[in-house]
Amino acid sequence: MGLEFINMLPSPAEIRQQFPLPAGLASLKEQRDREIKDVLTGKSNKFLVIIGPCSADNEDAVLDYVSRLVPVQEKVKDQVIIIPRVYTNKPRTTGEGYKGLLHQPDPEKRPDMHEGLIAIRKMHMHVVQETGLTTADEMLYPENLRYLDDLMSYIAVGARSVENQQHRLVASGCDVPVGMKNPTSGDLSVMLNSVVAAQGSHEFIFRGWEVKTSGNPLTHTILRGAVNKHGQNLPNYHYEDLILLHELYRQRDLKNPACIVDANHSNSGKQYMEQVRIVKEVLHSRRHSPEIREMVKGVMIESYIEPGSQKIGEHCYGRSITDPCLGWNDSERLIYDIADGI
Repeated sequence: MGLEFINMLPSPAEIRQQFPLPAGLASLKEQRDREIKDVLTGKSNKFLVIIGPCSADNEDAVLDYVSRLVPVQEKVKDQVIIIPRVYTNKPRTTGEGYKGLLHQPDPEKRPDMHEGLIAIRKMHMHVVQETGLTTADEMLYPENLRYLDDLMSYIAVGARSVENQQHRLVASGCDVPVGMKNPTSGDLSVMLNSVVAAQGSHEFIFRGWEVKTSGNPLTHTILRGAVNKHGQNLPNYHYEDLILLHELYRQRDLKNPACIVDANHSNSGKQYMEQVRIVKEVLHSRRHSPEIREMVKGVMIESYIEPGSQKIGEHCYGRSITDPCLGWNDSERLIYDIADGI
């Protein structure tokens, strides 16, 4: 058989028992979750800014970065809710390259999943403890959800996972917002079908159990651009794209029809500075159209301390080792512009 069984990994219950969430932080998360839920349901007019590194590869740098967000959040708290991206597992299109902290706690060493599970738990925990900001991560492996779901306030399902049955069904059992990205093809019906599935109740197999979910009414869409058959980027953040999505939402009986616009990936062609322009265009569309204003609840921005990206081993503190990111100075300025522009 082609599978080599290396180690029996600890269960989520064992990891959570080893690194429990203090009661005070659990209460903090409940409050943050309510505030974010109110944005998705339309009870609050605040705007979500999901921002942070493409991949959370270094705890010191990530904590440094998120700590910088804290005074900014205080200044914009009446307009914006900041959710730091702490992305600890990364999809790889070809299977090659850095797969995130879960796989490699040290990007320059061999994979170690046991240490990775501990590292991702500790990183999310330390961010919440030291900053008071609860986190966002990608659901790359649905069976790993329970290692972190008591810490996260936002979950994203990526473009390569959004058609997967297990991702959709597990999302239906989450208690926090789950954003479904459009697939790389750009087919909006695939994205919306995933929202329909995740908003419904299901029975299925999960981590060796037969489980039943109640459905997640906070599941929504994320527009991240697409790629055509020639490998060219097709942005989908423009006014016409948002109006189209609003109409497609109108045609379906979905709870809380909401959208987050991802300013990077195929929307920017991974030209990280373009995120500034894209966010401002989305804000302009919201000001122009009441329908878009009601539907677009936030933006997603890839940002770190230093701008751009680097190769593993170059050791530039606070610079992305995966996709290039907006640097801190431009990111801080953009958050203030968002607060002024909504």
